[in-house]
Amino acid sequence: MSNTFSLDGAEVPFAPGQTVMQAALTAGHYIPHLCYHPEFKPHGSCKLCTVKINGRTAASCTMPAEAGLEIESDIDELNDLRRRLVQMLFAEGNHFCPSCEKSGNCVLQALGYDLEVHAAGFRHQFPDRPVDASHPDILLDLNRCVLCELCVHASSEVDGKNVFGFSGRGITKHLIVNSESGKLADTDIALTDKAMQVCPVGVILPKRVGFSQPIGQRRYDQRPISAQALDDAPRPSTGASHD
Repeated sequence: MSNTFSLDGAEVPFAPGQTVMQAALTAGHYIPHLCYHPEFKPHGSCKLCTVKINGRTAASCTMPAEAGLEIESDIDELNDLRRRLVQMLFAEGNHFCPSCEKSGNCVLQALGYDLEVHAAGFRHQFPDRPVDASHPDILLDLNRCVLCELCVHASSEVDGKNVFGFSGRGITKHLIVNSESGKLADTDIALTDKAMQVCPVGVILPKRVGFSQPIGQRRYDQRPISAQALDDAPRPSTGASHD
């Protein structure tokens, strides 16, 4: 049996060790996702990438690819689920796109457009979370955190600084700063850190550059997130020898 599985009727090849998400993106097939990042080990926290595999649901970012799997992704049942998840994320946090510096470059906003989410769908919770402006170059707005964990992994695995972490469980889970004071100014975070680049929403922002990118030139203004994700997907090297 060849190393392929079926995704919405298309045969998708995979390499040993790849997940369903990795193989799909590499082959040019988009599965909506928020917490997945190609540089870090997937952890399946957002569930936007949920697919049906042989009739049962699973997170495609953590599901190992196997030959012969019959997978459904782009179906009404799952897209309706994804819309509800996006709606809940918007309602749970303080996401006011017109006034957010991340607008046009925000993954959550782009997913909303891509999935045709036209209304919040749930009553907004309007949480009162702190805004940490103590650092001279970086603003931390915890009102927008979607608990994707990407900044935690980036700071630990790439930057080697462990600036961020999580505290609490369930509904009390929240992002924290690993310093004695709990303030960003008392860490060694820098603008060049990987943790500054991976936040999908407007939580970690450089100061004094807000709204500098004109509307129409932002990441998701001209091309949807589905196209951008395929551009960013790792591709096999074309220069390898096949002797």
